[in-house]
Amino acid sequence: MEIIIGSHVSFKKDTELLGSVLEASTYGANTFMIYTGAPQNTTRYPIDSNLTKKAYEEMKKNNIHQNHIIAHAPYIINLANPKNMDFGISFLKQEIKRVESLGIGKLVLHPGSSVGLEEKVAINNIINALNEVLSIDTKVIICLETMAGKGTEIGKNLSQLKEIIDGVKYPLMVCLDTCHLHDAGYDMSDFDQFLNEFDQIIGISKIGCIHINDSKNERNSHKDRHENIGYGYIGFDNLIHIIYHEKLKEVPKILETPYVKDLENKKLSFPPYKFEIEMIKNKKMNQNLMEDIRKFYISSDK
Repeated sequence: MEIIIGSHVSFKKDTELLGSVLEASTYGANTFMIYTGAPQNTTRYPIDSNLTKKAYEEMKKNNIHQNHIIAHAPYIINLANPKNMDFGISFLKQEIKRVESLGIGKLVLHPGSSVGLEEKVAINNIINALNEVLSIDTKVIICLETMAGKGTEIGKNLSQLKEIIDGVKYPLMVCLDTCHLHDAGYDMSDFDQFLNEFDQIIGISKIGCIHINDSKNERNSHKDRHENIGYGYIGFDNLIHIIYHEKLKEVPKILETPYVKDLENKKLSFPPYKFEIEMIKNKKMNQNLMEDIRKFYISSDK
């Protein structure tokens, strides 16, 4: 079974989508996820159509299908609270246009945080905002991300996501995050049961992508701290079961695991994705993963 596996990659001003594709190819990935600008601020540069065209040429060479690419909306968008809603609506509309211009069809969105409001009110705010953002002409599908329940996050359970999906006039999907689900209290060691529950409440066809992350915390901690594959409380075998699940074989899987720090120079850190993807494809835990990552990047001066 060929899996659709990749990671978060950079999207830089000078290379844009072309640079993203080239980075993903060095990891042995056949999909990837980008932010079209820094997720923590509003700085955005115009999309260069020439770089986008070159990116698609490289995608063909590297067996990366356009429909498998994922974009992620900035963290600073919060549609749940009226203090930030006008900004969030405006900025999300801009992001959707940018994603459309890149030919990407799915945009992952954190539903938002209530920040003192009742959950019901916050959920209604999200519904109203998305109904204002989306239209019949919107080509990008918003994928609501499952959240860990840290602070006042909305999206910590399937019922909240279902309520938003039912209230929005235009189609939405869901981005599962294995770390977030685990930290929210869902048992990833019994993923079949979770998937059955998801199918009953929302429907498996609504799963647009999956963030594959281990967790630094015990289940139901509501902390949202990602860990490298096989080094956390979810565990390698459970994540492999999710990645290779027959019902999810057409769903892109995206790694968002932490960079690995240099032991001598703590300011240096290295992307783990090349080695984690290789480990996942082999379906065998690499007990020397951290050491192999450090040796590779230090020896190659990357």
